[in-house]
Amino acid sequence: MTTQLTTELLPIQGALAQVVFRRSARARKISLRIDPAQGGLVITLPMRASRRAGLALLQTHEAWVAERLASLPGALPFLAGAVVPVRGMPHEICPVPSARGGAWIEDQRILVSGQPEFLGRRVADCLKRLARQELTAQAAAKARLAGLNPKCVRVKDTRTRWGSCAPDGTLAFCWRLICAPDFVQDYVVGHEVAHLRHMNHGRHFWALTDELTPHRAAASAWLDRNGPALLRIG
Repeated sequence: MTTQLTTELLPIQGALAQVVFRRSARARKISLRIDPAQGGLVITLPMRASRRAGLALLQTHEAWVAERLASLPGALPFLAGAVVPVRGMPHEICPVPSARGGAWIEDQRILVSGQPEFLGRRVADCLKRLARQELTAQAAAKARLAGLNPKCVRVKDTRTRWGSCAPDGTLAFCWRLICAPDFVQDYVVGHEVAHLRHMNHGRHFWALTDELTPHRAAASAWLDRNGPALLRIG
């Protein structure tokens, strides 16, 4: 179990950065992790470790943390005129105040009805809905090929993994995958569907993954290069 203790703005080599302190029953030692989605740092503490001990570790690695934070891509908020990738293709956010229906995609544009204060939420809802539809369909198709049957497919706002497979057969995916190219989505879905049969990363797992998707190398390389930017969308 992990619980969030505090979120603070702390100086790191002269610049203020968001630092989240979390406590985890599974943690055996204090750890530092860059959170690309929030553009900050997460300090995870074991049950008996103090905030002071976490700050001491941060001080020891302050230069590394500052370098990593400085290298993060800029945030891409959902604003009028912003260009957001959908399936890897640029789509401009275009307000249509007099229309109705929330937000929808048309001619490589994300059209958004209603007042400006609702624009960000409606764009996010639109992309999450599209992700749920497409990733669920892809997972179902790949599961049929492998003779498998996922319990359900969920779309989440995850920060540390693109997909997961629970022991009960529930598949979960980060909604921001809808912003990635099709071949990246294909690989992540194939990877998690393969876990329905093999809850490990042994040779049989990778053999099934490669049967379900031909994009392992290209997609992994794309995520290594572009994953942090993907997490900054929205």
